[in-house]
Amino acid sequence: MSERTPGVPGVVVGVDIGGTKVLAGVVEPDGTVTSTALRTTPGRRVATSQVEDALVEAVLEAAVGRPLAAVGVAAAGFVDSAGERVMFAPHLPWQGEPLRDLLEARLGCRVVLDNDANCAAVAEWTFGAARGAGTALMMTLGTGIGGAVLLGGRVLHGANGMAGEFGHMQVVPQGRSCECGRSGCWEQYSSGNALVRDARALMAEQPSVLEEMCGGNPERITGPMVTAAAEEGDLVARRAFASVGDWLGVGAANLVAALDPERVVIGGGVSAAGDKLLDPARAALARTLVGAEHRTVPALVAAHLGPAAGLVGAAQSARLPRSGAGAEVPVA
Repeated sequence: MSERTPGVPGVVVGVDIGGTKVLAGVVEPDGTVTSTALRTTPGRRVATSQVEDALVEAVLEAAVGRPLAAVGVAAAGFVDSAGERVMFAPHLPWQGEPLRDLLEARLGCRVVLDNDANCAAVAEWTFGAARGAGTALMMTLGTGIGGAVLLGGRVLHGANGMAGEFGHMQVVPQGRSCECGRSGCWEQYSSGNALVRDARALMAEQPSVLEEMCGGNPERITGPMVTAAAEEGDLVARRAFASVGDWLGVGAANLVAALDPERVVIGGGVSAAGDKLLDPARAALARTLVGAEHRTVPALVAAHLGPAAGLVGAAQSARLPRSGAGAEVPVA
């Protein structure tokens, strides 16, 4: 496949924009990221133009003065079926803004817009942990939970372009409040936010190295701190990962029961914890999956591309013919 959009010279840039950061990078046809730029996400309670400014700045910095052939944007939110608008984003201010057209006008090149988990799935199917699987589920654990469904090697976008919003399935009626406005959503029990919340609560029950890491202020605890503490064998951190992992496996079991995939791929920042997260998830998946004793329980594996998966998949989508949200991933 050509590196450039036909007839247009320049580089292809992928952008992953989530609840805390904007990460942009030039992506080569083999999935290699050659230069990146990072910006802090302005937040939910700001003008949408501020988020767009951060995105454009990151793209131009990553391009290092080179012309743009195309830009793919992986957005943490509901992208419409035409791939034009972010209809709603729990952690960002977008509510129906025509983001694709706005960015095309500002960047002067073709822009492809899709949900961040869909983009991560494209990357993992093309270059990573989902390669060779005809049917796979992708779950990304970051600030919340994103998700994607790959059927026959193609992303299922759904009638509204919003398939795969697994994080907002209700798992606990009248449960924890969620940024989406509802309560009891899965991501409130299995995500980066849930990990930090659980660690803070568990610190009140037993000593932890997290107390020193956060300077005695639990509000300063971050996900990377919990991961580092777990690496040191800290019981509070390991209990927090066990809880988040267990909830991950329970939710995955429900999705596997519905879709019967060959593989379940776990990505996002929280997945950097590896088996501390995945082992309890695998145990919960096998324990709670209906008919587990009569079927092959799908492998639950870590994504290969790490935090770059969203932007790599977005860039890959930008190289493909547009078909509604994102682009169709060709079956090998």
